[in-house]
Amino acid sequence: MKEIQDREQLNHYLRAFQLESVFHEPLLPHLSLYGFEQGDLICTQGQAPEYLYVLVNGKIKIYTTSSEGKTLVLSFKTPLEVIGDVEYVRGTPILNMVEAVSSVCMIGIHYRWLHKYGKDHAPLLRFLLEIITQKFYIKSNSLSFNLMHPVEVRLASYLLSVTSDESDSRLEGQQSAVSLSDAANFIGTSYRHLNRVIRQFCIKGLVERDKGVILVKDRNGLSALAGHNIYEHNRGKGETQL
Repeated sequence: MKEIQDREQLNHYLRAFQLESVFHEPLLPHLSLYGFEQGDLICTQGQAPEYLYVLVNGKIKIYTTSSEGKTLVLSFKTPLEVIGDVEYVRGTPILNMVEAVSSVCMIGIHYRWLHKYGKDHAPLLRFLLEIITQKFYIKSNSLSFNLMHPVEVRLASYLLSVTSDESDSRLEGQQSAVSLSDAANFIGTSYRHLNRVIRQFCIKGLVERDKGVILVKDRNGLSALAGHNIYEHNRGKGETQL
């Protein structure tokens, strides 16, 4: 993590995502811009939280780990998303691991300034309420989606969700922030079944696979297969999110 000393860029993000009223005048001096590289841990499960982060550029992965070392991917997020909101409201330790999937830029503010200047600021409280309720809404939709649609549709949707452009279309097994085991866990199927579906996708020319690497070849074909049943949802000024 590195702090980006660029107030002009910070102000640009505040304007672009209409956050100027959310972080009003007393909070502005305490906002900072932070950069994370691919693979960097942003939050660690179980630790005491200190910062509220607002994702304004890049993609992150949220997952949980068990005491036995098993990992379960919960979601992938793109702007606009908030990390540390539930922990701030409830005063609890960090719930999940948060990792940068790509280069990431976040606006961050320490909890002490939120407690001092934001606890009675209505626009900030409304913003947090909207973010938290949206998370519950998306999680409910995701669970219903996994129950109601076949693995082929879920995998197509997943691939569309985690590969947003040509530069982000390569999924590299265990060496990447996005792995096949992540996909199996997220869409609720076995690794073996996932491999069978991937072989079908290869035959149809939708993807290509070589030594644990998956390359999306036909996004239009995946979109047709997924239809409107996709894990991502639009939210106002922000980008799509998983």
